[in-house]
Amino acid sequence: MSTAIRWFWFASPQTFYPLAGAIARVSAVGAALLVAAGLYVGFFVAPTDAQQGEVYRVIFIHVPAAWMSMFLYVVMAFWAAIGLAFNTRLSAMMASAIAPTGALFTFVALWTGALWGRPTWGTYWVWDARLTSELILLFLYLGFMALQAAIDDARRADRAGAVLAIVGVVNVPIIYYSVQWWNTLHQGASVSLTRAPSMASTMLAGMLLMALAFWLYSIAATLARVRCIIRERA
Repeated sequence: MSTAIRWFWFASPQTFYPLAGAIARVSAVGAALLVAAGLYVGFFVAPTDAQQGEVYRVIFIHVPAAWMSMFLYVVMAFWAAIGLAFNTRLSAMMASAIAPTGALFTFVALWTGALWGRPTWGTYWVWDARLTSELILLFLYLGFMALQAAIDDARRADRAGAVLAIVGVVNVPIIYYSVQWWNTLHQGASVSLTRAPSMASTMLAGMLLMALAFWLYSIAATLARVRCIIRERA
């Protein structure tokens, strides 16, 4: 059996079900180990920031959560678009399974940002471009889930949710570039693909460990949830 045929075989919900379970278990264990390592490096190894003091350590949760909130929305919209274009059941199920985890990370990013903002800006919330667009992202996730839940027919719900997810993708670059396009209180990116990171190596290591942990957690949670959806629709 060729590789292409093998992957096509896994596109069926029934054949994907056991594979998803195996990957979810491995990812969950990896996520737990990396969270422990990331929190240890972030809270006990990384040095105290010269300007912000100890409060800066919230970035080890805040920044990876914000990264995942945007990344998962793009992945959700991708699977929704595939399901809408090719009428594939598993693609639509994957989009539905990703949404709750994406909403969770968006909420965590907003919540930890508020905890950082209180001692730094003197307030938990400002209608800053970055914060406001991230809040809109949370509403998009919630709207996607609410829209699907409001429609009884699964296929119609998948199509309606896909349209909303695809339209909402425009908000992701707005979040990412908001600090460049507008005058905002939110600081610019400390990590970039085009320049050296503006932080100590131990700080960067802790942040990347947490980002990888959140990524593995997202895989585990999404695949566990898609297995539940497969059982519900069987």
